[in-house]
Amino acid sequence: MTLRQQSDIRQVPASPVVEPKGRVQQTGRVGKRTFGVEEELLLVSADSGHPVPAGAEVLEAAQQWLGTDRDHQVDHEFKMEQTEIGSEPCTEPGEMLQQLMELRRTVSAAAGTTGVHAVALATSPFKVWPQPTVNERYQRMIEAFGLVARQQLTCGQHIHVSIDSADEGVAVLDRIRRWLPVITAMSANSPFYQGEDTGYSSYRTIAWGMWPTAGPTARFGDVATYHRTIDELVASGTALDDGMIYFDARLSASYPTLEIRVPDVCTDVGDSVLIAVLARALVDTAAIEWADGLPDPEIRVEMLRAATWRASRSGLSGDLVDPVVGTPVPAWSLVEDLIGHVEPTLRANGEFDWVESAVHKLRTSGTGADQQRTSFARRGLLSDVVLDAAKRTVI
Repeated sequence: MTLRQQSDIRQVPASPVVEPKGRVQQTGRVGKRTFGVEEELLLVSADSGHPVPAGAEVLEAAQQWLGTDRDHQVDHEFKMEQTEIGSEPCTEPGEMLQQLMELRRTVSAAAGTTGVHAVALATSPFKVWPQPTVNERYQRMIEAFGLVARQQLTCGQHIHVSIDSADEGVAVLDRIRRWLPVITAMSANSPFYQGEDTGYSSYRTIAWGMWPTAGPTARFGDVATYHRTIDELVASGTALDDGMIYFDARLSASYPTLEIRVPDVCTDVGDSVLIAVLARALVDTAAIEWADGLPDPEIRVEMLRAATWRASRSGLSGDLVDPVVGTPVPAWSLVEDLIGHVEPTLRANGEFDWVESAVHKLRTSGTGADQQRTSFARRGLLSDVVLDAAKRTVI
C-alpha cells in the first residue's frame, strides 16, 4: 500500500503490525521490523524523454492493471508528470525486491498504453514547467509557496520502518541524523536539471531543500518537543498542515512508522532495496542504543546541513563530511563506517552478506548520477539519459 491515510502516530503507542516469530533482538522485539518503500516516478515521452503531464491517465490505467484490491499501491503525486508506487510492508530484502520490481513493471506497462514511460529519475534532465495535479490542497500549496511549489518536480524514495512507540521513534530520529547524508550520497540520482548538468550528484536534494520545513533537524529529546515543533511550524504558516513537515526523517503522520525521506529515487531497483535495508538497520541500531541508555551524539544542525550539501554535491565520487567531527572524509570510508555501525543488526537479521554484495555492486556500477553522466557522455544527448534510465527502471 502507499503508506498514507491511517491513524496518527500520536494516538498509536505501539505498532499494530504482527511481527513474525523468530529472532529476538536486544530491545526485546521478536522478529524483524517491517519496512515499506514509496517511490516517485517521472512520466516521460516514449519518443523524446521529455516529461509528460499524464499522471491521471497512468493512474487510471495502472489501477485497471492491478485490480481494485491493489489499486492503493499506485497513487497520484504533486505534479502531473509523476506517479507514485508503494510496497506492502515487508520483512525480507527479497520480498521487497520482488514487490518493487512487480510494481515498476506493472506501472511501466500501464504507462505504455498511454504512450509514456515511467522512469526512476529524481529530476528531469529536460527543461520543464510542471503542471500541478488537480487537487484543492495542491492548489493551496501553489498559492502559498509560489515559485518553490510551481517549479518543484522531484522524485524521491521514502522508507517507512515500523516502530514500537512514539518515544522509541523520537529517540531513533535523534540518533540516525549523522548517517542520513551518507544515504543521500548512496542514492544520488539527479545530476541534470532544466537542461544542464548542475554539477551536483543529487540536485533533487537542493531543490527539495527550498521548502521551509525540509532538511535536517536539531535534537528533539522527547515526544512532546517533537510534536510541539510541528505544531509551531504549522501555526507559523510555513507548513499548511502536518503533511508538509518535510524533515529528512520524521514520524509518519499516518502510520506507526518512522519515515526516512532523504534518498533520491534509484533507477536500479536493487539500489532501492539496499537503501531500504540500511534504513531499517539504522532504526534497529538506534533503538538498541536507546534501550541500552546510550546517549545520542551532539551534532549541530549547521554541520548536518553542511554534510547534506556535500553529499548532494559529491555523491560517492569525492569527500563527504562526517558531521560528528566536522571534517572531510573519503565517501567510501564513510560508507564503510555506516556498514560497520549497523553490522551487528545486519548480522542478526541475516542480511550482512546481502548488503556487502549490494554495496560492492554499487561501488562497481556507480550511483545513478554516475550512470546518467555516462549515458550523456556517449552522444551528448539528454534523451539518451532518460531513455536509458527508462530501460533500467524495469530490469
